[in-house]
Amino acid sequence: MVLGVIIGVLIGGAGLSALAGARRRREEMRLPFAMEGLDIGDPGVARRAEQQARRLLEASTTPEDWEMYRELGVLRVWGNAAGGPAQGGTRATRAGAPYAYLIYPFAPVISYLPQTRDLLGELAITPAGGGRRHRSDAPVSAAEDVLTKWLLLTEEEDASVQASDFQLPGHQHDPEQVRRDLWRLTQWEQARLRRLERERTQPTS
Repeated sequence: MVLGVIIGVLIGGAGLSALAGARRRREEMRLPFAMEGLDIGDPGVARRAEQQARRLLEASTTPEDWEMYRELGVLRVWGNAAGGPAQGGTRATRAGAPYAYLIYPFAPVISYLPQTRDLLGELAITPAGGGRRHRSDAPVSAAEDVLTKWLLLTEEEDASVQASDFQLPGHQHDPEQVRRDLWRLTQWEQARLRRLERERTQPTS
């Protein structure tokens, strides 16, 4: 129910809301910047909308997730279905191999196998049962678009993936570019772990 309220707000244009706090059930919050009736042709309005959405995304995700989006421009969500994703699953995922989604702003989500970087498919994620969005309902900022997809995949993965428009890899994304993005993500994670380890072992003054 909480997810439905948030998605309705994001899509209906009445304002930005989401859950903050615990990953699955965050306390409902509303940003003071109303999105209804905005002229997104105004660069200042678009910039403020992006800033507000980024603050909400930071409040809703883990520190690692927020750093990932801030530094790489994408966000990963781990899949939780025991038999693999509802669309695009393989024999490996049905046998329990880990899989994940890579969220791009204003582009289909990529499902893939993290261990091998094999791409499973492209998914146009929209609220389950909501159909395709009208142009006027599209998010006004990259961070809002990423947040909408993140909410759907973390709260209602199976229904959202089942209702998505699924295409094979290469339909809209360049598969080689996606693999480069996954390589960059791996390098970023390793560098982050090394930094955290250095910070942990540094003597306190």
